Amino acid sequence: MTAPLTPPPPPRDQSPHDAWQPPGDPGTSGAPGASADPGASGAGYPAYPPQEASYGQDGPGIKTELIEAVVVTVASAVGGVLLGVLWWWLAPHVPLVGDLVDKSWVVYLKDSEGEQAVGVDGTFTLLAVAFGVVSALVVFLLRRRGGVALVAALTLGGLLASFIAWRLGMWFGPTKDVLAHAKAAGKGVTFSAPLKLGAKGALLAWPVAALVVHLGLTALFGPRDPEPGYVQQGVGPTDGYGAPLS
Repeated sequence: MTAPLTPPPPPRDQSPHDAWQPPGDPGTSGAPGASADPGASGAGYPAYPPQEASYGQDGPGIKTELIEAVVVTVASAVGGVLLGVLWWWLAPHVPLVGDLVDKSWVVYLKDSEGEQAVGVDGTFTLLAVAFGVVSALVVFLLRRRGGVALVAALTLGGLLASFIAWRLGMWFGPTKDVLAHAKAAGKGVTFSAPLKLGAKGALLAWPVAALVVHLGLTALFGPRDPEPGYVQQGVGPTDGYGAPLS
């Protein structure tokens, strides 16, 4: 004969007020048919917002950033036209004189110690720096969050604008054929030399100024990212029953 099987011990009585019991357990609620949903009202669990809650405003998206970058580049190129006109208008003129020696025309500087040529480069540089500062300020005020695409557009657009201004100013200025100009002016008559940029490094004045100013404004007045470890209320990590983890 075999010994009778010992019946298993009865389940431990659990308090109906225990908020950490698994859903669906008859011992978790004194009322039959209690909802097993951890977020449902009356089930003994605190209600939490859905996990799809907003985590904050994201960026505008790649497509929008590219469109904004193209707009900034085109606007900078248009500004380059204005820079070229101002450079041609404000730059000092380099005086030249033509002479006829042995039936051949020669052209030389009227004032060999003059600094007009340096003034031409300096005028372009100062104007380009001013345009770079203004473009960076406008872009920052319109798109305060910044971004790599905007910074790249400012740099590329400034370089493109400087090139356009350089070529446009030379085109507006006196002719490059100084011998023909000297013949047209006459022997010993002063005329202006072609407008040219002696220091090609001045072409970098606009993009460098725009880059530095924009990065500085973004660092000082741009929006700040949330501090590490910050958890928005209601969307923190939870366990398998929907309860927040300590």
